[in-house]
Parts: sequence; structure tokens; C-alpha cells
Amino acid sequence: MQKWSWALVKTLLKWILLGSGVGILSGTASAFFLISLEHVTDLRMEQPWLLYLLPVGGALVSYLYLKFGKNSAKGNNLILEQINNGNETIPLRMAPLVLFGTLITHLFGGSAGREGTAVQMGGSLAEAFGKMLRVSPMDRRILLICGISGGFGSIFGTPLAGTVFGLEVLAIGLISHEALLPAFVASFVGHLVTTSFWGVSHIQYQVDWVPDISAVVLLKVIFASVLFGLTSILFSELTHALKKGYTYLFHNPMIKSAVGGFVIIGLVYLMGTRDYLGLGIPLIQNSFEEGVSPFAFLWKLIYTSLTLGAGFQGGEVTPLFAIGATLGHSLSGFLHLYAPFLASLGFIAVFCGATNTPIACFLMGIELFGSSGSIYMFIACLISYLVSGHTGIYTSQKIGISKSHWIQVPEGATLGSIKPVKKKKQNP
Repeated sequence: MQKWSWALVKTLLKWILLGSGVGILSGTASAFFLISLEHVTDLRMEQPWLLYLLPVGGALVSYLYLKFGKNSAKGNNLILEQINNGNETIPLRMAPLVLFGTLITHLFGGSAGREGTAVQMGGSLAEAFGKMLRVSPMDRRILLICGISGGFGSIFGTPLAGTVFGLEVLAIGLISHEALLPAFVASFVGHLVTTSFWGVSHIQYQVDWVPDISAVVLLKVIFASVLFGLTSILFSELTHALKKGYTYLFHNPMIKSAVGGFVIIGLVYLMGTRDYLGLGIPLIQNSFEEGVSPFAFLWKLIYTSLTLGAGFQGGEVTPLFAIGATLGHSLSGFLHLYAPFLASLGFIAVFCGATNTPIACFLMGIELFGSSGSIYMFIACLISYLVSGHTGIYTSQKIGISKSHWIQVPEGATLGSIKPVKKKKQNP
């Protein structure tokens, strides 16, 4: 018994130290990124002419990835592959490349997020940290999970959601509890470093009222959640299709990104508004306050899919927040529900359907909006998760357990591999 106790104490101390190390690195990187992102966004708002440089910025970033990036171009999928028994190295260059690429995207007006940048920086820094300490392959895997959790928790100010996201995103239906403590330490320390040490604050959203539980309200929430799940499918499938389409039409990645930039510029002038550029935070804030256009969710979805499909750097999550929040607000009049309440459900549910991480999204809802609507948030995440099926934004995400016993999935399949399998079955 004493030997077991000492072994557990050593494990506890080991992962507190290693998780803290990754948390410090990822939290510092996230703080620098958030401060830089605020500056480039303010500059873009002050200098509208910067939008015309979007094709040049996209071509420049694509050139840097082509010349120096190597396997960094895989982005978040590279990290997921390495955690799921991959044998490639995550290069340290991934961190500065994705940081610079994302800042360029936002400086010139691309519609993208920030979680991909934080996760990639966290993953590459965790890899370098592990190499420096010469950790074992098993410990390397856990450190990479810490990198995901530390990056996610620090970029959004949600340490609990960050913890579970790093565990849940690896494989649908499976969670690796062996990394639970290290992931929490990395996410919590990363959050503290970002907010307390570097003084970076996160945006707060207010939901003042939650309806009492009743059959009518539950049916309305379930209906809205189905639409949230379907919207996540539309975003994921459109983004993947555009990536394939752009690549098919333009084999040179620099030309592909430049053309994508011209498409965004054309859309801006066709619609006469710049509301759908950048992260989409004003759209989120308006969903909880003064209101948004009924089809704002659809335009933000199209802008983001076009931006990421053309090869611009950045994440998908913050735009997914904007898509979900604006859709929730738009549905509130039809369903006769309080707009900020439904916006909060859409905020987490569309993100949930696109990433297949229901527990992480539920915890994020509590961390951001409080626990008064926890029942509704849990229902929204579960329904969206099921409705989205085996689709998602991360093609290297494994399907550990099928979402339905009536859907057979090959062992070891990923979201990116199941469609070719289905085609082979139809055409033997």
C-alpha cells in the first residue's frame, strides 16, 4: 500500500510540474496572440483600405507555409494524428507560422477564429518542451493533450472546458482519463497566466433570464437544437468542400489564397457591409444585446467557409460561436423565447456539433453564462452532437464509438476516412 501511495504521489507531482510548464508556455503564447489580435483588428477598423491587401496577405502566408512549413500545414489535424499514435514530429516552427498567418488574416479582413492558432501554438510548444525533457512516447502523448487544453483554456478563459476539450476532441465517444489531471493543470495554469500574470481580459456575455422548465419550452429548445446541429453540418461540409474545390481549381496554394481574398472582397462590396469580417465578436455581442439581421448566421458561415477554404490561417471556433449566437437570436422571435437565452444555447451547440465535444461545450456554457440554464445547455449540446452525425471540422478526429448502433463504422476510422469507405461499399 505504501508503494502504491508513493507512486501516486510521484505521478501527481510529476504532472503538476509538467502540466504547469505547458500551461505557462501556452498561456504566455495566448496572451501575446490576444494582445496582437486586438491591435491588428483595431488597425483594420481604422484603415478600411487594408481589405484590398487580403489577396496579397493570403499569398504571402501560403508561400511561407510552402517554403518553410513542411507538415505544419496540417494544423490541428497534425496534433490529433500525433496523439492518436502518429509518428511525425510537430515542428516548433508551427507556432510562429500560425501566429503570423492568423494575424495577417485578421489584419486584412479574413473571416476566421483564434482557437486553431492557440491549439497549434500549445501543441508545438508542448512538443518542444517534451523533447527538451526527453519524455517517453506515452508522456509525449499526454503533453500534447496538455498543449491542446492549455491553448484552448487560455484563449477563451474557460479552464474547465479547455480541460475536457483536450480529452474529448481526440476520439468521438472516448475520453482518456489518464490525461485528466495533466490537462486540467495545463488549462488552469494557462488561464491564470493569461489573465492574472499578463492581465489579458476575456469578453463577458450576459443572460439575465432563463425560462422555467416546461414541456413547451423543452420542445422549443429541442427544435432549436436540431437546427443548431444541422447548421454545424452545413459549416463543416461547406468548408471541406471549398478546400477541395479551391485546391482542384488552383494547384498553386499562393494563387488559391489570392483568389480567395478577391472572393471575400467581392462579397463585401456585393453586400455593402463589413460586419462578417474578422472574428465576429460584434455579432456575438449584438446577439445578446441590440439584435442582428435574421440571416446574419448564414452570411457569417459563408464568409468563414470561404476564408478557411482558400487556405487562410485561423480557427473555426469563434466564428462558430457567432454563427450559433446569431442563429439563436434569429430563432427567438419565431419560438417566442428570450433572445439572449437562445443565443447562449446556439453559441455552444453549433460549436458542439462541429467539434463533437458535448461535455466540453456544456462546461463552456456554464463558465461563460452561469449555471442557471444548465439543463437547457446540456440538452442543446446532446441534441446537436447527435444530429451532426459523423461530421466535423477536424478530419483527423477518430470515431471511437459510433453515435448510433445502426451506423457501422470501421475500427480506427476518422471523420476524413469514412466517406471514401462508404463509396467503396456502394461501388464494389
